[in-house]
Amino acid sequence: MSKRTSGLNIHGIILLDKRLGVSSNKALQEVRRLFNANKAGHTGALDPLASGLLPLCFGEATKVSALMLDDDKRYQVTVQLGVMTDTGDAEGAVIATLPVPPLTQDAIAACLRQFTGAIEQVPPMYSALKHQGKKLYELAREGITVERKARHIHIYELVLLSATADQLMLEVACSKGTYIRSLAEDIGHALGTCGTVTALRRLAAGQFSLTEAKTLEELAAMDMPTLLATLIAVDKPLAGLPSVQLSEAQAISIRYGQTIAYPASIEGSVRLYEGPLFLGLGEMLLDGKIAPKKLFNING
Repeated sequence: MSKRTSGLNIHGIILLDKRLGVSSNKALQEVRRLFNANKAGHTGALDPLASGLLPLCFGEATKVSALMLDDDKRYQVTVQLGVMTDTGDAEGAVIATLPVPPLTQDAIAACLRQFTGAIEQVPPMYSALKHQGKKLYELAREGITVERKARHIHIYELVLLSATADQLMLEVACSKGTYIRSLAEDIGHALGTCGTVTALRRLAAGQFSLTEAKTLEELAAMDMPTLLATLIAVDKPLAGLPSVQLSEAQAISIRYGQTIAYPASIEGSVRLYEGPLFLGLGEMLLDGKIAPKKLFNING
């Protein structure tokens, strides 16, 4: 997340269809300049090789960006069989080539079933995970490989869209923490060869879909009122949480960081409102009170 003080206090979320060849941070800064926004952040980077849905958070919406990192994702990926690179995608150097055995539709389907459901996955060296305070990709660039622990992930769907003698196009619905590059490599090995990602497009993240996203060119063609109207409300990603309406007096207490009595048959995190105004997140306690958890200043 980045801040400045000379711009505007813009609050909300933009769904960007990120183009190929740019980093997520560069894409964020390009859209930020259109709004002249003071504070902005994205919700999980897409590699320059990848395109597709990149939710961008502005102002108070940056407070929900961490929660959006936990969202499930959906991708379309092209896997080149018979080739393995050091990064797991086409941007890396080729480190192995293997023949691709003849593959039937049944053999491919059986392979994909192995990777559907709850599985364990070893993260790639070219990732932002840290080892002894240093990012793995920094170590990888120094030629250092370290052991990585397998992580529990969930592949909800793994669908074959098309196949040639040495290439698969797949649609993947997965949990947070899934590395599509690692999945492509593992599928290649399971098919008796190797594999690397040559194209990747994010189709969905949580409740948001690529069909709702705008390209940079589409956003740049808008005037400021239209841009502002395109912003998605800060509380939209939290729609799955119960909402609680507060009186003016209760809202004042919450803003001062005080707990308030609110007997209700719900538990855990709740959305707090005073009329139509979204105040932030609260925690419903076991003693029938609500404690402020993360407050927002939409008018700030």
